[in-house]
Order: sequence, then structure tokens, then C-alpha cells
Amino acid sequence: MQESDIPCLLFIQSECYAAEMVEDEATIRARFCAAPAFAWVAEDAAGVCAYFVGYPSELGKVTPLGSVFSVSPAPTSMYFHDLAVARRTAGKGVGSALARFALEAAALRGFRHSSLVSVQGSAVFWRALGYEDWHGLDAAQTGNLATYAQPARYMVKALN
Repeated sequence: MQESDIPCLLFIQSECYAAEMVEDEATIRARFCAAPAFAWVAEDAAGVCAYFVGYPSELGKVTPLGSVFSVSPAPTSMYFHDLAVARRTAGKGVGSALARFALEAAALRGFRHSSLVSVQGSAVFWRALGYEDWHGLDAAQTGNLATYAQPARYMVKALN
């Protein structure tokens, strides 16, 4: 991903998420600056058609909706914050391919886990990629999870 891709991300985000889930441009830019090595896009003939944004984190830590990433100095988990696909390419496997790419990158970098918050009924998608619900959140992280439109689930996948 390049900083110049951010307008495309904003458009895709507006297509994919309910209004209360849409995050502002300043937050997205700050996240990109915090962890640019963990942000990727997929392109088709019309340009950016999907994006992934993540960062090095710790198992059991949830970034509140609309907050800037806090990159862990001793990460154990690659946190998948956002994966979204443009309507024009929905159902063509682009999201799955981008998620698998990010999982491979996380494993190659030595992360033990990948973690995420599943929203808008996406748990089925994530389960197909090997994620499972994880119920070990402390009270503060449960509060962070509650910032997402419900039902939201914290999910984890062990990496090799």
C-alpha cells in the first residue's frame, strides 16, 4: 500500500461498512504511518479493489474502533484490523487471497498468532481461514471490543 491509495480505501470502506463502522481519513493515515509494512492492496484493471491493514500486536489486545494502532515492541500476534473488498470484485476470492497473503507474511515474520475482530457477520469467512473465537480478553479489552457494532467477536489463529 502507498499513502496515495488512501482515497481508494476510504471509498471501499464506505461500500463495505455500516456508517457507525466507517473510520475517518486521519485515523487511517495515522495507522498507515504506524505500520506501513503491514498494509497491502489488491488491484484489478480499474485500480485498488481491496485492502488489508494490520500491525504487530499482542494476543488478547483489541484496538478500539477509530483508534490509532499501538504497535507492540514485543509482538506475539499480527492483528488484522481491516480487510475490505470493493463491490465490483466481491465474491471473486480477492479477500481470501489478500488474507492468505497477510497470514503468510505474519508467519514468515515469526508471529505466533494472528488475531482480529470479526464484524458484520464475517466470522464464517474467518473460520474458513482457520480462526476460532477466543474468550480470554480481560475487562479492558472486552470494553475495547464493545466499541464495534455488535455482534463483534475476537478471533485467533495459531501460526506455524
